[in-house]
Formats: sequence, C-alpha cells, structure tokens
Amino acid sequence: MSLTSVIVETTPFEGQKPGTSGLRKKVKVFMEKHYTENFIQCILNVLGDKVKGSTLIVGGDGRYFSKQAINIIIRLASANGVSKLVIGQLGLLSTPAVSSLIRRHNVLGGIVLTASHNPGGIRHDFGIKYNIENGGPAPDYVSDAVYEESKKITSYKTTPKLETDRLIDILGTYNFNVDGRDFVVEVIDSTADYVGLMKQIFDFPKLRTLIRGTEKRPPFNVLIDSMNGVTGVFVRKIFVEELGASPDNNVCRIVPLDNFGEIHPDPNLTYAKDLVDKVKANTSYDFGVAFDGDGDRNMIIGKNAFFVTPSDSLAVLANNLDCIPYFQKNGVHGFARSMPTAAAVDRVAEKLKKEMFEVPTGWKYFGNLMDAGRLSLCGEESFGTGSDHIREKDGIWAVLAWLSVIEHKNMSVEEILKEHWSIYGRNYFTRYDYEECESDAANQMMEHLENLIASPDLIGKTYTAHGKSYKISKVDNFSYVDPIDKSVAKNQGIRVLFEDGSRVIYRLSGTGSSGATIRIYIDSYEKKDVLADAQDMLKPLVRIALDISQLQKFTGLEKPTVIT
Repeated sequence: MSLTSVIVETTPFEGQKPGTSGLRKKVKVFMEKHYTENFIQCILNVLGDKVKGSTLIVGGDGRYFSKQAINIIIRLASANGVSKLVIGQLGLLSTPAVSSLIRRHNVLGGIVLTASHNPGGIRHDFGIKYNIENGGPAPDYVSDAVYEESKKITSYKTTPKLETDRLIDILGTYNFNVDGRDFVVEVIDSTADYVGLMKQIFDFPKLRTLIRGTEKRPPFNVLIDSMNGVTGVFVRKIFVEELGASPDNNVCRIVPLDNFGEIHPDPNLTYAKDLVDKVKANTSYDFGVAFDGDGDRNMIIGKNAFFVTPSDSLAVLANNLDCIPYFQKNGVHGFARSMPTAAAVDRVAEKLKKEMFEVPTGWKYFGNLMDAGRLSLCGEESFGTGSDHIREKDGIWAVLAWLSVIEHKNMSVEEILKEHWSIYGRNYFTRYDYEECESDAANQMMEHLENLIASPDLIGKTYTAHGKSYKISKVDNFSYVDPIDKSVAKNQGIRVLFEDGSRVIYRLSGTGSSGATIRIYIDSYEKKDVLADAQDMLKPLVRIALDISQLQKFTGLEKPTVIT
C-alpha cells in the first residue's frame, strides 16, 4: 500500500535558535502543536536537495518525549524524500554513537534527541540537534540557517498515515512506499557499531586483565555510574560483558530512564555526589566515573574520591597517548582545548612539539581541525574529552583511555596526576556556575563587563584579596578565526588576564533551556606548589573575579549553584 504525504500549514515560533549544542527547551514547549514539526522541517529545508535519497541516523538519550519526537521525524523524513532512517532500538543512541554511525556509513547526517546533561522528564528539558556528514555538531552557518528558516516557515510536509507506534522497539528493517518512493526504517542494535569501534582503538584483552586482575596484580576495582542515562546500555556491553566488570559491584544506575530517576545527569562534584560518596566510603574502589545523559561527558575520580579536573585529564592523556593502539597506528597530530579550559595541555603540547589550538566553547569548533588532520585530542573544562576517532566528545572513550594509561603505567590515578604535576607544574582551576539567573540581570552584568574592557583604565590595575595581589595585563572578549575555513566566531567570553598568567573568564552558557547560566572560570598556574587544595589556592582570584563582575549586585545571588 502506497502512503501519501500531505502539506500542513503552520506559523513560526519565536526562539527556535539552536544554542551551543542544538535547540533546548522545556518538554512542554516541544509538545506544543506544530513546534517539533516546525524545527525538524527547518532542518530538512536547510539541507535542501541533499535530503532526496539520503540516509539519516536518529537516536538519543531516551529522555521524556524522545519516542514522540522520533515518530514525528519518521513521518516528516518520509514525506521530504529521505530514503532511509537508521534508528537505535528504543530510540537509544549516545551522542558519540551517532557520530560513529554517521562516519562509518558515510550518511548525510544525524538527528540527536538530547538535552545532554540537563534534567529530563515532563517538567524538565528536551533537545534536538543536527550533526553533519563528518559526524560533528552542525557548525554555526548551519545552525544560523535553521534559525532563519524557523522565522519564516509556513508549512511542513508529513505522512500522517505512516504507522510508527512501537516501530522502534524491535530490531529489523521496515519498508514503506510514500508518494511512490521507497522509504526504509532500519532499527539497529544501539551498541554494536560503537563497541566495535572501541575494540579497534583500545587493547581490550589488556583492559580485561587490568579489571579482572592476575596472580601478580589484584583486580582494578572500578565504579561506573551512568546516572540513568543512555550510557547504561553501552556500559553493560563494554565493561561488564567485554571487560569482565561485576554487574553488582562495578556499575550502577545503568538502566536508561526517561526522567533519569529524577536526578540531574551532569557528571560533576555536585550532581554526581552519590558516586563521590560511594568511592570515598569504600576504599576498595580504585577508580570512579560518572557519565551524563547522552554519554559525551565524563567525570573521573581515583581512590578516596581523588578528583581529576577535566583540564588535568586532558593533559595526562595527551602525555600518554602512545600507549593506545589507535595512536600507535595513526600518530598524534595536535591538541586543542576550549578557551575557558585551564591551559595544562598547552605545556604538554610544547614539550612534545605538537600544534596547540585554543577554540571557543562548543565541540563544533574542533571538527575542521580534525578533518584537516591537525588535531588528535581535545577537551573542554565542562567534562568533555575526545579524539579524532569521531567528531563528538566521548565519555566512554575517555574512560577506556584512562584505563589504558593506568594499565600501562601500573600507577594509581593520584600517582599519575602527582607525577604529571612534578614534571609540568599544575593549573589550579575552578568554575562557578550560577544557574537559572534572570536573563536581564545576567545580561546587565555582562554589559557591565563589556564596558570595563572597553575602558583603558583596567590595564595595569592591581587587585588584592586574601593577601595576594594580581595585576591585569589584558582584557578582551575572545574571538576565534578558524585556521581552516577562516570563519570568525566573536564574543565568546570575556577574559581578564593577569601578569602572572592567571585568568578569569566570564560567559553566559548556551546549553540551558530557560533563564541564563553565568559561568565564571578561574585558572592559575603554579610550577612548584602543586599539592595544595585548589579552592584554597584560588580563593583570592575568586574574590577578585566577583568584585570585578559585581555579580551579587546585578543578580542578588550570594552563592553559586555548582562549584567544580
């Protein structure tokens, strides 16, 4: 039976502007009549003629409204000339898995249904983002085009009689005929492709021996927390079935839930406190990790909950990539970090004589460098780490990389960090997040900072707090020129740089669904005094950062929501 598509009239919705990683709004916004259809149609419109006969990957973190959104995507894709959708069973695909599938199968792109580390459930957040043919997040010119399309859309095309209920629950290939064209939905094992890729990159037999132990070496006791997100299905397959971890003692919260069990699936010291407390209380654990909702972020801790900052994690991996088979085969071409990330990896790049890039926040800015063969490893202070095996940050990859380093060096997490600091010195780093601020107040604070950096009076000014003084050497609003395509990204964060190399950075986050999140980043380098408490070391700079911004005056907030 041939199905017929129809054209449905609609009107634009305000605010369908993708942020750092796609469009994120409250679930109830996406549930409004025509809202999700409009945004999907705008993506398809921007893709233009390339849609005809194309294949797209579809999946996400399983949060509330995912299945309804997938049904909408199936109907709109079929009506707009897409030939095939490849969908993870139950709609589950981690963001790294989507990137892997796009690249392996050389398809047009993928639609990822996630709001990443944001809470899920009917009262919380949903998100849609488009990944391009290299497997990476849509660059600014694509996102901007989608937004422009959203402001003028008048109709969308769908196939209302295409039966989608429970279609994605069972593995298989489903064939339809729409407007005389063949249309295929292939429901795949969510983990198979990604697991195969990890087995090509890492030495699984060595990692299995590490976790299970030998007569001469005790088992390396891990605790892996998926925070009820999509990584649960991957953790069971990789760490339990492939590497021999105990399903009872080494993994927790590995069943994906559409509301993440009413927790905030953000792997940091505040929202992953359960993991921290368990590793701290049970001294038999050598290693702990938490993943976020869609599997691209990771937080690593060692025995006794020894915390590894994302910037230190990136630097340690950069210094030890040669123990991983993938890099033994392909070489190491360069390193990169987002601008707010502490500059620990910069010193590794200098010693190893590798190119080093500083880019704006957002994984999309790493893609061109990778495609040009100039970047092998990159990371962000927001717990994102990845390599050129795909074009997304990748939490599970980061953990397998860390376990490879631990197996190779036969040292604990804490020993590895302290050895690293003894060689390179230490970047003390912290981030203060003020979540769901009034947007007007946050914008007024940023305007105040803009006015400050426009004034020449700030250069050379000395600030003193808690007995320490810092002299300002430079202030600016970070801009970036892509060395590959020469595109320019402006207004990427206000930087206050001091003569000793310390930095204070202010940004409004682009990943929230409502209100504004103010982030303040503090980075200070010490060559010799490397074993102090980070918060104690940074207390003077934190005070100065708050004084410069007048955050409390503008927002009324006395304390941050999260300190990392």
